[in-house]
Amino acid sequence: MTTEPGLRERKKRRTRAALTDAALELFSAKGYDATRVEEISAAVEISPRTFFRYFDGKEEVALGQLSAMDEDAITALATRPAGEAPLAALRAAHTAMLDRLYAEEGGPQRFSATHRLIDSSPTLLAASLRRAAATEDRLALIIAERQDTDASTDMRCHLLVRLVFTSARLGVETACRRGANCDPDQLRATVDTAIRLATAGLPAEWSDWV
Repeated sequence: MTTEPGLRERKKRRTRAALTDAALELFSAKGYDATRVEEISAAVEISPRTFFRYFDGKEEVALGQLSAMDEDAITALATRPAGEAPLAALRAAHTAMLDRLYAEEGGPQRFSATHRLIDSSPTLLAASLRRAAATEDRLALIIAERQDTDASTDMRCHLLVRLVFTSARLGVETACRRGANCDPDQLRATVDTAIRLATAGLPAEWSDWV
């Protein structure tokens, strides 16, 4: 009784991964704007109608892995110990997100291909920035709840999230440009350096936030 839903979920994940990989390959070969959903579907031998059961369109399939990583970070932050300082909690959440990425079969290669695609497409770059901003808003709300404050009036909630995740994003981009497959040790070290540089020497106004 309990194994059937698990099997369905694994099949769904395999299909999503296959569609993502096919889409990234086609985007790389033809360009994002020139690739049609019908071509992505045909590459995985499913109908366009079935494609739309998994993704709303090209943008979602192109950025699907990054969206999943955002959800991993949000979940990880929400489950950090209550007494942990926000900076430490955010860093731990980002580490957990990267750990999930490297536990995913083909995850690092897919991640690297996604970043190369974003670099080559203004359309996807804009979409990626919108996605990142929405995720930062959700993370800031979690920080506000942890600190018993209001994210709409306490700038520290959004500012700390942006410091950590913007610097981490820069670290990720730098690491991916250094190695095609985003070596995990190199990625973690580069991200850690970027976060430390961005948050070093925060003033006393942060008190128990760091």
